[in-house]
Amino acid sequence: MKPHRGTLILVLGILGLVICQPVGIAAWLMGNGDLKEMDAGTMDPTGRSLTSAGRIIGIVAVVLMAISLVILVLLFGLGVVGAVSHR
Repeated sequence: MKPHRGTLILVLGILGLVICQPVGIAAWLMGNGDLKEMDAGTMDPTGRSLTSAGRIIGIVAVVLMAISLVILVLLFGLGVVGAVSHR
């Protein structure tokens, strides 16, 4: 049986939330893969709660990143429209 990576996934999720949001993608993907392996019985299931928590935090980091990118694009668009209208 493979050892779980729950602590690593949790740390990546927290780093994705606090410092570098794209790291949340890694936490999300690794968490999904590890939970599937735990369900299949090929990975140690004792880290399920850490893995689930890290995956959820990674998802939150990715959602916040997507929202901030949408806001950034909208603000950029408003800036372009404002610059063009002042000519």
